[in-house]
Amino acid sequence: MTRARTILYDCDTGIDDAMTLLYLASLVRAGEADLAGVGTVHGNVDPLTGALNTLRVLELAGIKAGEEGVPVAVGAARPMAQEVHYAADWHGTDGLGDTGLPEPEGRPVAEPAAAQIVRLARARPGELTLLATGPLTNLGAALLLDPDLPSLVREVVVMGGAFGHPGNITTHAEANIWHDPEAADLVFAADWPVVLVPLDATHPSAVHGDWLDRLAAHGTEAARFAVRVLDFYVGAYTPVLRARGAVIHDALAAMLAVRPELGEYVERPVRVELRGELTRGATVWDARSLPAEDPRRPVRVAVGSDVPEFQERLLSAIQSL
Repeated sequence: MTRARTILYDCDTGIDDAMTLLYLASLVRAGEADLAGVGTVHGNVDPLTGALNTLRVLELAGIKAGEEGVPVAVGAARPMAQEVHYAADWHGTDGLGDTGLPEPEGRPVAEPAAAQIVRLARARPGELTLLATGPLTNLGAALLLDPDLPSLVREVVVMGGAFGHPGNITTHAEANIWHDPEAADLVFAADWPVVLVPLDATHPSAVHGDWLDRLAAHGTEAARFAVRVLDFYVGAYTPVLRARGAVIHDALAAMLAVRPELGEYVERPVRVELRGELTRGATVWDARSLPAEDPRRPVRVAVGSDVPEFQERLLSAIQSL
């Protein structure tokens, strides 16, 4: 058993975020984590749609959410310095594979997501693991709202970036960072502990046919939901992977947040390219053996993980609901 984490989750609830919410719900129900709140941001879908999706998934998993449960706050609707983009081709127009699920019972809270980050960090100093699996606009805004925020947060775990792996939205840029490079660079420049889980770690963790078949064989409501939304995601990913499968990026970041021993890491200061014509949104580190001095606090970058353990734990978590 790992020590329980208090998690504040910031996401753009599409399909892999939904799988991550199921994983987190399993931890909450097992007493292994406390979900202090969720904030949503532009990315896979607009933040209101993401908030409603979050409520749907948590309710399906048996977690009371909204104004009378886990607070779900709507966050930034656009990036700091560019146009907004969505990912309907990967997640569907509703973010959940065009499954057209009914309205959730709960409703989002009135408090904006960035304000929720600041309030909860001040209410629970040193406790929060801030898990971010979408564009980092809410985190960047929260840093601007409260300059003391880095001293109040236990750790920040981000799914994003690419170093040795190609980008997944441009040749060099990963989607979460590319959607708001300015906010991402604010997050990596702040003086707080950051774990970054890039495509270099997530892509090798792709689930394939056997894993998907085992999930489909499980008859719970949560498993049926997962199979239904993953069907769309697998359809998008199969040409990329050249085999039936999908990369559930965000769930790996969540798992490393609570079980860091499953990852392999290096520590480097990380910067985001903000001006390159072909490289805007790329994450950059100094990989030289004798790197130059950099005033930024090093980021702990995941470069690999125990893939079989990740896959088994994720499958078991969904089957447990």
